[in-house]
Amino acid sequence: MSHGKSFAILAALLLVGTAAFAWTERTAEATEIVVYATPTCGCCSAWVEHLQENGFEVEVVHQDDLSAIRREHGLPPELMSCHMGIVEGFAIEGHVPASTVQRLVAERPAVLGIAAPGMPMGSPGMEHPDGITQQFEVYSWDASGATEIFETIN
Repeated sequence: MSHGKSFAILAALLLVGTAAFAWTERTAEATEIVVYATPTCGCCSAWVEHLQENGFEVEVVHQDDLSAIRREHGLPPELMSCHMGIVEGFAIEGHVPASTVQRLVAERPAVLGIAAPGMPMGSPGMEHPDGITQQFEVYSWDASGATEIFETIN
């Protein structure tokens, strides 16, 4: 192989490595999330652990009342659950799986956030001791308050 080809291959590998490093740095930044929860909520702590186990860096802010943060992010009342996380400007309400949060951040749709309303059995933080799970929907909402299914979790 000529020196020119060797150099070209080396340069291409260096470029790919640099791009991969930049992507890794971007991914690390995208995993920071602030979670607003009440101080006595056990399922909220379990959801935080789920996020941490899946690569998120989590800051927890305990508040007795989450109404203001929910209003600030335009959460429709029918999508309410027990805690709210904020990641890259998106609101995450309830027991949304980490993989769904990662998808939201990667795709960046024109929504204010996503929510798993209520407390679905078997969702992250709501695991049943017997392993029982239920199918549930994660909804998105936009600035007009319109909602739609973002993902169905089986």
